Amino acid sequence: MQITRQTEYAIKILIELAKSPFGELIPSKLIAEQQDIPGMFLQKTVQLLSRAGLVSTQRGIQGGVRLTVSADKITIANVITAIEGPLALNLCLSPGYSCPNMTDCQVRHILGRAQAALLHELQQESIADIVEGKLAK
Repeated sequence: MQITRQTEYAIKILIELAKSPFGELIPSKLIAEQQDIPGMFLQKTVQLLSRAGLVSTQRGIQGGVRLTVSADKITIANVITAIEGPLALNLCLSPGYSCPNMTDCQVRHILGRAQAALLHELQQESIADIVEGKLAK
């Protein structure tokens, strides 16, 4: 599994927003410059973050992007889900997927444990922890 460049950009956007006081509008152009994100890519990524309820936008001369959820409540798991959709190491672990071998498949059980461990790790620290340098070692 490998996250996409868009997820990487989403994390960078949220980090940039978290550096400012909660709710403050940050111009998109400034975010793009600070995090080296192409403008069109930034717009598309912000749209996905907005649909997930993590940010909001305001148009116009005084416009920009702001967090709508406190940075200490946003985890990397939240960002991946907002951009990529639900995390699933294999199709059989996707929400709503039904496989006739589901109860007897040993590989599914192993992958399920691995997925649960990965999700647990991705939920441990927040965007605020990243900004503040408070990551577990």
